[in-house]
Amino acid sequence: MKLIKHLIALATVTIATSAIAAAPGEAPDALVKRISADVIDTAKADKDIQAGNHKKVMDLVESKILPHVDFMRMTQLAAGRAWRDASPEQQKQLSNEFRTLLIFTYSGALSQIKNETVEFKPLRAAPEDKEVEVRSQVNVARGEPVTLNYRLAQTPAGWKIFDINVLGAWLVETYKGTFASEINKSGIDGLIKTLAERNKKLAAKPLAKPLK
Repeated sequence: MKLIKHLIALATVTIATSAIAAAPGEAPDALVKRISADVIDTAKADKDIQAGNHKKVMDLVESKILPHVDFMRMTQLAAGRAWRDASPEQQKQLSNEFRTLLIFTYSGALSQIKNETVEFKPLRAAPEDKEVEVRSQVNVARGEPVTLNYRLAQTPAGWKIFDINVLGAWLVETYKGTFASEINKSGIDGLIKTLAERNKKLAAKPLAKPLK
């Protein structure tokens, strides 16, 4: 589970920093490849991040990741059919809580980046495609390379990530089962309450210690 969270964070960080010196018309895979090295090097070199400095890691997530992830779409996909039945206020609350949950996931994993490298596969997409899948693998110090893919959509604000595949499992699909179970049990409000309670517990805990 720690490795999966680690890779999710790595994937999101490498794409989410796409606003930095992004070249006009740059392909999404080229953009991710160009920036990922800089992000990984920064995480490796920053002693505060390596030590799990909560404020610094959270600030990095807030400034570099959040503006470039489509949390609303991620939440909509994870909620499935129940999203259409939710009121605008419920949709907003659910998206905010899901966003907060993922922030804690990214923040806790960011401090664990050590000696990983990323290799990208050729992009299988037409120039006019508005949604693409960027495929890669993460080479870890111990063990076999881990497949890590991303789904991105082109928006008026640029390319944004809306799903991640780690070890063959898409993040949205994984949460979809959890969301459906909670919604069937206690409705949208129950899911919002459950996520809010979980986020409160996570907020009270220190970031995970770096992996050895």
